[in-house]
Amino acid sequence: QVQLVDSGGGLVQAGGSLRLSCAASTRTFTYYSMGWFRQAPGKEREFVARISWSGSSTNYADSVKGRFTISRDNAKNTVYLQMNSLKPEDTAVYYCAARLYSRNSYDYWGQGTQVTVSS
Repeated sequence: QVQLVDSGGGLVQAGGSLRLSCAASTRTFTYYSMGWFRQAPGKEREFVARISWSGSSTNYADSVKGRFTISRDNAKNTVYLQMNSLKPEDTAVYYCAARLYSRNSYDYWGQGTQVTVSS
């Protein structure tokens, strides 16, 4: 069982930056690739970014490529999402998620953190 705690959300003006954090309570953090997802009001949850267990491989949604950066610190059991050049359409609840190396789906989810970008 893995518990994930998201933090770092808030209210920011368009063009601003935020850094989200996700702390994982597990002794086997490196068994998991990690992802960030978001859900805006009235919309389905969508993929934002993912990072491999070692941090050597990352993927991004086209909508955030070049603006967001996912990273992880395995010594701290934490994954980050640096968000720059934020736009109003980035407003959503952001969730981190963990996927065990042998699985095809994300099994563990954080509680979510609200990001609101004002125009």
